[in-house]
Amino acid sequence: MTDKLIVSVLGTGIMGAAMARNLARAGHTVRAWNRTRAKAEPLTADGVTVTGTPAEAVRGADAVLTMVYDGPAALEAMREAAPALRPGVAWVQSTTAGIDAIGELAAFAREHGLVFFDAPVLGTRQPAEAGRLTVLAAGPTEHRDAVNPVLDAVGARTVWTGEDGAAGSATRLKLVANSWVIAATAAAGEVLALSEGLGVDPHAFFELIADGPLDMGYLRAKASLVLEDRLTPAQFGVATAAKDARLIVEAGESAGVRLDVAAASAERLERAAAQGHAEEDMAAAYFASFDDQPSENG
Repeated sequence: MTDKLIVSVLGTGIMGAAMARNLARAGHTVRAWNRTRAKAEPLTADGVTVTGTPAEAVRGADAVLTMVYDGPAALEAMREAAPALRPGVAWVQSTTAGIDAIGELAAFAREHGLVFFDAPVLGTRQPAEAGRLTVLAAGPTEHRDAVNPVLDAVGARTVWTGEDGAAGSATRLKLVANSWVIAATAAAGEVLALSEGLGVDPHAFFELIADGPLDMGYLRAKASLVLEDRLTPAQFGVATAAKDARLIVEAGESAGVRLDVAAASAERLERAAAQGHAEEDMAAAYFASFDDQPSENG
């Protein structure tokens, strides 16, 4: 089997567009679809064929990669693609869909004879554009050769979590990882907000923790986006982070685990979105600390 494939990418937001570009750069034939076609059109400059419907995108494809907003959106796109899907095609499902939705997506795959891979990714805009994502993947060993060229093109590392994509082991690990990312981002925003409220120079805080056990590169990276007013283009958007936070809370509830920090973070992110920051980087949850948004950051 050749390692140059026909790959269809459904969803060309921050992550999907970067993945489509890297697939094309790796020499694969890439067809992409996005609900808002204008957002996908720039991909033509990278050799990607932009299609008008999911069915056009998947016709004759060796692999289908979904990277849309959530589980219902992934299912809707695949239902629209269904008339052109051929049995045996590998479906790399990279949307952060949540535990319940993975079961529905896997059921669709079974009904249409698709080989289902639960394959969310860790990383934001920069590693996505550089093809340096970490792919968390679950799927049958005997079919992994069919998707390895796809995973290798979009990621620097693939972590296999299980044999059965329908079990959602990759999605479960992704939710655990995202719970830390969201909590750390919320904490970074609150540190900056409290510093402002108390009249403390935030740089004094960073100097205080420098090179010690409390220091963290991620804290500094997210804080700098706020302090330097670099919230756009988003590395990971507020609205998407809010959705993921809700999925984490729901996953905890289904397992009998109360996640107070994740629930509070979801509320902060939703409040920031309502203030007009939905498309900015998730670090913009900082603004949720203020009833009236401050005119200056830090």
